[in-house]
Amino acid sequence: MQPEAIDFSRRAVLNELMDEPCSREQMRGCLRDIASLNRWFLGYRPTLHWLDGLGLSRTAGPIHIVDIGCGYGDSLRRIENWAASRNLPVHLTGCDINPDTVAIAAEASPNSRIEWVASDVFRYQTPRPIDLVISSLFTHHLTEDHIVRFLIWMEANARTGWFINDLSRASMPYRLLKSFSKIAGLHPFVQHDAPVSIARAFVEADWRRMCAAAGLNERQIAIASFRPARLCVARRK
Repeated sequence: MQPEAIDFSRRAVLNELMDEPCSREQMRGCLRDIASLNRWFLGYRPTLHWLDGLGLSRTAGPIHIVDIGCGYGDSLRRIENWAASRNLPVHLTGCDINPDTVAIAAEASPNSRIEWVASDVFRYQTPRPIDLVISSLFTHHLTEDHIVRFLIWMEANARTGWFINDLSRASMPYRLLKSFSKIAGLHPFVQHDAPVSIARAFVEADWRRMCAAAGLNERQIAIASFRPARLCVARRK
């Protein structure tokens, strides 16, 4: 689909190949190249910036951070390094509904202490209280009703706060990412899915509407843009 055929004033109804049944090998190649895009385009920066601003204590015991829709696990591995550089004790959990994805994340983290769990977020249970919930490039895969449910779940389960790191819907990044992924020779899934993800993403007005539907008022949330093409939603309790 050409960019001019997409109305960026509304969310596109398109499918991503990584959401369809595929082999573990196909998923591994896709996730690896998504991690490369995250690295090249500073995708971890918003989450780490938010964590820095929380002023987390080194003396309160391990901070339990859960990454929902953890994918390749690259965000949690970055957080693991971030915490180690600050002598901050953490317990990190990556949760993803796809067992193959969880297995791939574990394979990519041989020297890590991250806990990996294959579960639907709404069925995920842990005996350890959750301090922070994060997600990266996850919410654009959901329907609005499921996002509202996810917001309610995070609000109920995260003791300290939560952070959504996702894309912003706009024509220019769609076109640039469509061209770049082909020039860079990324996995065929990524060449298809990366621009589609932008077309499926949300803008600030969408997030304000969904947060309101989840019972949150505007004073409880912070919405911020990060270049290139990131739109993040944060809640600090």
